[in-house]
This record gives sequence, C-alpha cells and structure tokens, in this order.
Amino acid sequence: MHLDTFETLADPTRRRIVDALRGGERQVNDIVLQAGIHQSGVSRHLRILHEAGFVSVRPEGQRRLYALRPEPFRQLETWLAGYRQLWEARLDRFGVALEQRRAKDATDEEPGS
Repeated sequence: MHLDTFETLADPTRRRIVDALRGGERQVNDIVLQAGIHQSGVSRHLRILHEAGFVSVRPEGQRRLYALRPEPFRQLETWLAGYRQLWEARLDRFGVALEQRRAKDATDEEPGS
C-alpha cells in the first residue's frame, strides 16, 4: 500500500506522530505517550508512514526506533516552493496597491485639498 504524500499526511493521527518524531528518534512507547493514542494505532500508522517513506525504523535489541526521513519533506518543500512564489508575488502586489491607496487617502485628507 503506497499512499500519495498528501493522503499520508491528511490523517491527523499520522500528523501527531510526525510531530512526535520531530524531536528525533523515538520508540513506539514514547510516541504512544506523546501522540495520545493506543499502541496498536501508533504501530498501524507508523507502518503506513514507513511504507510511504516518511519514517525509517532501526532495530535496537528488542526495541524498534523510528525517525523521520528528510526526503519526503524535501519533496514537499520543492512542490510548495512554486506556490509560495505565486502567493508572495500576489502579496507583494497587494502591498504595493495598499501603500498607493494609503498615500492617496493621506493626500485627500490634507487641508486645502
């Protein structure tokens, strides 16, 4: 089962697990405590995140340690960069228009105008 990046992250539980892993490598029990869901749910969502390439797993004795992988987040950043440029350009144009409007309003309010 391979999910699209957005399908993978659409689930709020998986996002909580990703947030729990932002601080570094964690074992399942630590994620259970931080994410606030049962161990079986954490394990199921970790499997999905692993299959989608978001997390790596490293066995250490009887424990399995999970960590975020940077690659899918870099891909998301690359994808979002084009949209960020689009919105920044729109916001820049909006900022210019707003300043022009403020300047015009200030001129209109001057005495003797």
